[in-house]
Amino acid sequence: MNQAAVSGIRRDSRNLYIDALRGMSILLVMLLHYNLAYRLVSSPLQEWIPVSTLHALFYNGNYGVDIFFVISGFLITSNILVRYQTLAGIDAMHFYKLRFFRLYPLVVIALAIITALGLAGLSNFANAKHHVSLGNGFFVIADLSVLTFWHNILMESVGYFNYAMNIYWSLSVEEVFYLLYPLLLLVARRRWQLVVLACLGMVVAPIYRQIHRDDELFYLYGNLACVDMLTYGCVAAIVASRLKLAKAPGNLVAVLACVAMGWVYMRGISGNEALGGTFMGIAAAAFLVAVSGLSAGGLFRRAAGPLTWLGAHSYELYLFHIVVLGIVYDWIPRADMTVEHKLPILAAFFVLSAALAWLAARFCGDPLNRWLRMRFVKGAAGARGVKSVLSSDAI
Repeated sequence: MNQAAVSGIRRDSRNLYIDALRGMSILLVMLLHYNLAYRLVSSPLQEWIPVSTLHALFYNGNYGVDIFFVISGFLITSNILVRYQTLAGIDAMHFYKLRFFRLYPLVVIALAIITALGLAGLSNFANAKHHVSLGNGFFVIADLSVLTFWHNILMESVGYFNYAMNIYWSLSVEEVFYLLYPLLLLVARRRWQLVVLACLGMVVAPIYRQIHRDDELFYLYGNLACVDMLTYGCVAAIVASRLKLAKAPGNLVAVLACVAMGWVYMRGISGNEALGGTFMGIAAAAFLVAVSGLSAGGLFRRAAGPLTWLGAHSYELYLFHIVVLGIVYDWIPRADMTVEHKLPILAAFFVLSAALAWLAARFCGDPLNRWLRMRFVKGAAGARGVKSVLSSDAI
């Protein structure tokens, strides 16, 4: 197998179609969080767009996280095939180092900022359940839950308790996946074993979501609730490594997949708790397979430039946009936000979040990632890991 061609990911470039999908996903997540703070449904937008459409657009952003999970499974599996040639050939310790060096530096910085702002008295960074303080000492538990991958479980037990830290449930889901995935590949070396595990993940998740459909802390944030999204991404990567679509059929499948994702999104999460994620995951996986062998043309590069930039910085945006929004929300409570100011503040929120994400990547995340990989990852595989730090590996 031509390693550089696996899933259309080259070590010296990014797949801009994947970045565009990732950019759309982070955009939807940010709109959801801003809407929850300031109710965009009641904004000047309702003069041009029906309220029902605005409601669907702004309240279903958790589907964006589902898409992130699919992309994560896809890129991780693709890069395993590139680095180690086969799934069974994975070097688990090398894999863990690359994931740790990519994710941990910025998480630690973000948690330090949130903790400092909480200790300074900003309400949206404090620990409180139903407006009852859990105390500053709870930061020890909360921070450790993020750093040791069980923040979503803590939230299932305690409930929503820290506005700025609540979104970190998804990092726990991904980190548990990163922890277990190499071990499963080392144990399940036969194809039929991987097929059984994949089918199990695809079946268990919607059943789990159906059972817990009345509690979003479980059907949205549970590890089992999200395992099928990651599985769809992994399977898509394997399919893409063996199936290369020509440009015309690839474009057609990609367009149809985008239509399907849009249809699932606009149908909403409420009332579709069990199978909504299933349909979104399948559509996102089909899109990734379709675009894996495609190169973006000049027109797409120009038209989708801002979206692909958001996608390239989606990790930093996810970590730090909530810090910006938390500060804004403390500064301008919902009761003080006038209708005419909602859209200008939204624009400022996006600009400030993008600026902070760029600064975090440029001066913290990327340099630390490079240094840690150069310092602690040895050999040819390590060199490839360093070279890919700003490529499609940077998820």
